[in-house]
Amino acid sequence: MVILEIVGTDLPGRHACPDGRLVDNVHVGVQRGREPVELVPADVSEARWVLEVDVVEREGRRDFRGPWIQGRRGERFVYLTWGHVEGDGTFTMFRRAKLVLDRVPGEIVDAAVRSGRLRARVGLTGRDGGPLCARVDPPAVVWDAPVS
Repeated sequence: MVILEIVGTDLPGRHACPDGRLVDNVHVGVQRGREPVELVPADVSEARWVLEVDVVEREGRRDFRGPWIQGRRGERFVYLTWGHVEGDGTFTMFRRAKLVLDRVPGEIVDAAVRSGRLRARVGLTGRDGGPLCARVDPPAVVWDAPVS
């Protein structure tokens, strides 16, 4: 088991205009299966998620597994899901960002397996000034394997 820590900075704020419509009370969470969980208001200084994932060896390659992991083998990623939170707590998604695990350099994955920790640091404001979306590859995300 490896602890995957996602540290998000530079959040875009609680208002967004996806597709030209104003959305308020914006939150971001990590997706577990089909459900966004651990929602954080999009105006905090830093968002942090700590996830347990498995890293296994298959056919000579590292593969990530677990309830937080999306995609097929060779295309694994974690979703950060953006949405509007209603007064009753209902979450309506409008955008997602993919943190692509298969882009983590092999030496960092190896170090993470040894240390038990993998960390992603990512700025969460996109080029348009709104919530970061689409595929997020280095250098937009910085991966490391901190030693406890």
